[in-house]
Amino acid sequence: MPKSKRDRKVSLTRTPRKGLEAKQALIAELRRCVDTYKYIFVFSVANMRNNKLKDVRNAWKHSRIFFGKNKVMMVALGREPSSEYKENLHKVSKHLRGEVGLLFTNRTKNEVDEWFSKFKEVDFARAGNKATYTVSLDTGPLEQFPHSMEPQLRQLGLPTTLKKGVVTLLSDYEVCKEGDVLTPEQARVLKLFGYEMAEFKVTIKFLWNSETGDFQKLVGDAAEVEEEEEEEEEDDDSNED
Repeated sequence: MPKSKRDRKVSLTRTPRKGLEAKQALIAELRRCVDTYKYIFVFSVANMRNNKLKDVRNAWKHSRIFFGKNKVMMVALGREPSSEYKENLHKVSKHLRGEVGLLFTNRTKNEVDEWFSKFKEVDFARAGNKATYTVSLDTGPLEQFPHSMEPQLRQLGLPTTLKKGVVTLLSDYEVCKEGDVLTPEQARVLKLFGYEMAEFKVTIKFLWNSETGDFQKLVGDAAEVEEEEEEEEEDDDSNED
């Protein structure tokens, strides 16, 4: 009688090795891209949506985009001058924090800036996002919803009832005020009523040139500039020691 597949033993020691091999492969691929493309752009993403980022990837098939795995990308590029793969790549690594990615491309700065400045996609806000405007609902029938939705709307906090089988709002209802940090319930109500408040946007922040090794800051806020200046002072102090 053949053995059941469920009885097959799996060595747990193999799992970490696979993870290590995947990281090593990613490091090799990143370094291959450093050798292949002229520019590396560091970009940040506001209101990350996987489907939107996929649209960007499809539009930039002539280039390579890496997003996520920040620590692995830092290892590939080098965290310090002594370990960097090429000159000044450690400066790229310093900015791989949060929802950021790398664009490897031969397109010029002007071409990249022009395309990404125009690429903005609106989507429904999620819990934790800020309301960009005030939304109020007027008393009356909500004929866009089937009667089966009424309990769900009521559970979300709306003063609703069924009148002759039609979902009806019994009084005016303010969903959110501009500037509110949205709760899960508010975000759900806004989506149900079709209010899109989140904007998926890619901001190009830094540029590294493979031919010269130059690293250039393109955009950034005052807090970020101050943080960088502090880091540079720390680096200078450590070099003096």
